[in-house]
Amino acid sequence: MTFRPAVLVATLLALVSIGAARAEEPDLIFKKSTVWKLLTPDHKLAVYGIDDPDVEGVACHYTVPEKGGLEGMFGVAEEVSDISLACRQIGPIRFKAKTEQGAEVFRARRSLIFKKMQIVRGCDAKRNVLVYMVYTDKIVEGSPKNSTSSVPVMPWGSDAPPRCGDWIK
Repeated sequence: MTFRPAVLVATLLALVSIGAARAEEPDLIFKKSTVWKLLTPDHKLAVYGIDDPDVEGVACHYTVPEKGGLEGMFGVAEEVSDISLACRQIGPIRFKAKTEQGAEVFRARRSLIFKKMQIVRGCDAKRNVLVYMVYTDKIVEGSPKNSTSSVPVMPWGSDAPPRCGDWIK
């Protein structure tokens, strides 16, 4: 059997596109330039919004740095792992299905192939609070940089709130 680099590259690109196709696109809220570049795109901070796909009534917003310059312009920059996260109850909370602690809510790539950002969800059953964490990881090594946000499950209208411990194990 002979080694064919073109087959390896095509396989890796297919795997990347499959992973990207599963994730729902976040809503871009706004971007702000942080470093001006003369002939290429500026470095920016971008704020995105997502809805929890398994818990109706919860929205999360996260801010990520986006590199400009030539690498950013051609989409080959490896983005840094500095990501902030805030999640809030925006309506009555309804669980769509039972999930596990640490279940993935959202995933996006942060480099051409090797780095991805993930938002995961858990439940503090004692306090009836949903806990969201964002972090990045790489195939070779992870990142200790992360951010956490919690959403107390509160009544909305006259209905009693559900217990997250009944839905997340």
